[in-house]
Amino acid sequence: MRNRAALSRAGVAPDRSPSEAADDPRIHVSLQGLRSLEPAARAISFLPKQPARSALQGRHRSRIRGRGLDFEELRDYLPGDDVRAIDWKVTARAGSPYVRVYTEERDRPTLIVVDQRMSMFYGTVHNTKAVTAAECAAIVAHRVAKQGDRVGGVVFGDSDMDELRPGRGRAAVTRFLTSLETANHGLTADAPKVTPMPFNDVLAAVARLATRDHLVILISDFDACDDETERRLGAIALNNDVVLGLVGDPSADVVPETGEVTASDGQKQTLLDFRAEEVRAGLAQVTGSRRDQVAKWQTRMRLSVLSLTTAEDTLAQVVRLLGGRVR
Repeated sequence: MRNRAALSRAGVAPDRSPSEAADDPRIHVSLQGLRSLEPAARAISFLPKQPARSALQGRHRSRIRGRGLDFEELRDYLPGDDVRAIDWKVTARAGSPYVRVYTEERDRPTLIVVDQRMSMFYGTVHNTKAVTAAECAAIVAHRVAKQGDRVGGVVFGDSDMDELRPGRGRAAVTRFLTSLETANHGLTADAPKVTPMPFNDVLAAVARLATRDHLVILISDFDACDDETERRLGAIALNNDVVLGLVGDPSADVVPETGEVTASDGQKQTLLDFRAEEVRAGLAQVTGSRRDQVAKWQTRMRLSVLSLTTAEDTLAQVVRLLGGRVR
């Protein structure tokens, strides 16, 4: 939904110049701003052992599995070896005990998928959804790189999608943050109307990049999802750990009772009069059904869900959701 009134409340007023809007960190991120989140990202972790308060723990949530093990060799059993490592089939054939030796993988690839479509260019309190999503993605990228794992991602807008294969070190993080900045600055209140990127096309790209044993983090408002989305997401979750970052705005919970808003889906536009009860009921149904859909995915596929809001500072809420503390 393109909401000029809501954007105005978030800081993008119709009479503001493009340069003024571009300099507002609530409207558009900067590479410098995304880099500045690195030190505070140490307060969280994406390793298997999570704090008790973390949203990655719990009855209906998946546990992060961590890095895998690579088979190295078979060798004679030595005193002190773990008996659970004995290969009984080889032992039976050889007539003496043999153990299987494994080494931990050097790192684990992480794929951060970030929605920067026009539906994300909306916010009524602190940030636009696009800024909250980009900042959350940057925090995750910094922390994953600090853990020694590879960082990659898929950054997509209405018409473009940038696929970044997971890489090591600061260079990989910089490539990802630069892609985020570029996509985010493509969002403007007067952007040309285009058909939004289908979310299912994005999941197809994710499936190509994350074949197995990846940590996949999808940050979006999950606009325009359907039954096919659930099927594709389920296929990805079979061989990977999947975390959903659901970005919302307070206006989804409290629909105003007065005022008018011009809304667009990228092709058609209409005037929404909030004084009409059917308009308020329709908006409440759309936002409520989206949350219900994500909750259904969480239960059926045992996914972890981080519920993010544009009403708060991004770093503070990400740290809180993952059981850490902001210093």
